[in-house]
Amino acid sequence: MLPEKFTERMRNMLGAEYEAFMESFSEEKYQALRMNPQKADSDFVNKKTFHLEQVNWEPNGYRYEAQDQPGKHPYHEAGLYYIQEPSAMAPVHYLDVQPGDKVLDLCAAPGGKSTQIAAAMSGEGILVSNEINAARAKILSLNVERMGVRNAMVTNETPEKLSGFFEAWFDRILVDAPCSGEGMFRKNEEACLEWSPENVMMCAERQKSILDCAAGMLAPGGRMVYSTCTFAPEEDEGSISSFLHRHTDFHILKVDSFQGMSVGHPEWISDPAPGIENTLRLWPYLLKGEGHFLAVLERDGELRQRGSCSYCPNGLQKGIREKDCKPWLSFRSTFLQNFPAGTLFLYGEQLYLAPAGMPSTDHLKVLRPGLHLGTLKKDRFEPSHALALTLKPEDVRYSMDLASGSPEIKAFLNGQTLQGTENAGWNLITVDGYSIGWGKCAGKIMKNHYPKGLRISF
Repeated sequence: MLPEKFTERMRNMLGAEYEAFMESFSEEKYQALRMNPQKADSDFVNKKTFHLEQVNWEPNGYRYEAQDQPGKHPYHEAGLYYIQEPSAMAPVHYLDVQPGDKVLDLCAAPGGKSTQIAAAMSGEGILVSNEINAARAKILSLNVERMGVRNAMVTNETPEKLSGFFEAWFDRILVDAPCSGEGMFRKNEEACLEWSPENVMMCAERQKSILDCAAGMLAPGGRMVYSTCTFAPEEDEGSISSFLHRHTDFHILKVDSFQGMSVGHPEWISDPAPGIENTLRLWPYLLKGEGHFLAVLERDGELRQRGSCSYCPNGLQKGIREKDCKPWLSFRSTFLQNFPAGTLFLYGEQLYLAPAGMPSTDHLKVLRPGLHLGTLKKDRFEPSHALALTLKPEDVRYSMDLASGSPEIKAFLNGQTLQGTENAGWNLITVDGYSIGWGKCAGKIMKNHYPKGLRISF
């Protein structure tokens, strides 16, 4: 049952289109996945493992059918794709991220949009993915790991705290703001139960402070995309108009839309800012997806060379010398054949690789500073699961491939040992050629190093 005050408001907003809007709630929700171009390619689509239909606004996005169940396939654990609602893929399209950019995803959990941004960056530049809620930040970090992202810094901070460290630092900022979730009513009954007019107003007030913090972190000439998954004008056209009245150095960009998208409505709010009609709304009765709103904003001024260095009060991450990390060097020379450049640094006994120009982790709550390489244990090095998921068979000396439909891959993901090979030591385990974890061969046994917390039964 939809809240009565919600339906009354939507009837007033939509008029003749209200009935079509209401009928959409009785239709099946659309499900989609977004292919990870850092791991998969057109061969994945051509295999026709699932029944896929292209999402118009995301070249790597595909709707699938309920019978496919991609979340239960080994490819999911290998990070070949991220299961993401189709409309939720639109904001990153309009962020226009390029390799080498410095990008902030300010409200990033669970990680769908962050990993979509990372795909556009192709491993070049700096991505700061932030989530204020500690539990959700851990989920974000795990998804960044699963998708094999090397150049992300996952933080667990308030927007206010971050704004003190990154003044005018980012080329691109995504604010996928916490909202009343009206656009998710069809797929999330809990969002419907939690709705109230008071909650709408509370969300709109919270969005003000988040946007204000984001504004100060965007470089002149930079682009910011604001998005919500709600229909409420107070949180959509209202939040953006209020922001533009407070920040006169920002303006709305008019962008091309896709079939089924509609424009913003100045008449739904009391004090619309110029250009509010150039925002975009995604309606579930007009396209194959849930409800979304987005606005593409630009800060006045000329953007410096994208990704170039600028002052960061916290400084840049300092590293250690390679010769001070002999166990890692021994592992790398013995088992790896290709490896990217970066700054080595230690968090206790955990070894990380920071991409060039990554901000310092000092005075920040950081869950994942770059790529976790592994653990230093006295005179030996144990590679991380995150490292395995960034590698390809050609990057290592030894690998073992398991077929996606085989008993062996199911046994591996369940934590069981496998039959060994002649390649003693660390082996990259792959599924149909895609990396999925580590095994360590000793004699006739391939010991399983798939993380205990990720193990699953089929």
